[in-house]
Amino acid sequence: MKYKDYYDDRYVAMISNKLARAHNQFNSEIFAGRLRGKLDNLPLFERFDVIVHALEKSMPDDYTDNIMHLFNLLEGELQTESGMFREGWWYWPIGRYVEKNGILDFMTSMSFIKELTKRFTGEYAVRPLIEHDPKQAMPLLIEWSRDENVHVRRLASEGIRIRLPWSKKLYAAIDEFESFVVILDNLKNDFSKFVQKSVGNNLNDLFKEAPEKAQFIIDNWDKDNPTPITRWIISHGTRSFKKKSQRI
Repeated sequence: MKYKDYYDDRYVAMISNKLARAHNQFNSEIFAGRLRGKLDNLPLFERFDVIVHALEKSMPDDYTDNIMHLFNLLEGELQTESGMFREGWWYWPIGRYVEKNGILDFMTSMSFIKELTKRFTGEYAVRPLIEHDPKQAMPLLIEWSRDENVHVRRLASEGIRIRLPWSKKLYAAIDEFESFVVILDNLKNDFSKFVQKSVGNNLNDLFKEAPEKAQFIIDNWDKDNPTPITRWIISHGTRSFKKKSQRI
């Protein structure tokens, strides 16, 4: 199945039941009535946006109160590194709701995203918050880069990628470079391949936008007798730059 095909009338019925249990002021009739039979011909992100619009019309206008109720929607955490799209796929429109409204309550949104990413991913929901207030966001991401949960640590890296797929560019890696370096330094020896790939992808993105900054990070790592994990991240993070150099 394509991702978009998961979000159909069956999904509407399923998520409506979950939302009704989580939020005592959620109106399932309005929600389902706005969506039933209206998703099948839409591409993926248009489906999400239609679902989010229906969700907004089905709850009170108090975003903070809605998010506090949506914490009740969160079920068991992922037990493996993989599985966020396979097991947590049904959370995606909920994350999209936070992505579109999160700046209305920065700290509550960040707290929700931290919990969401343990079950699905918060990499899309967190980016508008980073863009809106990087000075407040980056210290939290530094904390997350030290978290015991692998998905939270990965989010600290993945959320600040300049060129995250399916998302517009985000330049916090450049504009808040000092904090960005701290995050990658905290993760350069992470035991999780899931995290290592994200850090490498972060460097790869940075090489495309500000190669001198990416090289600065690698040069500093090279001075510290890098571990095999760090060497692998460097190799992964320089792959596009090396290909480009070979073509010249």
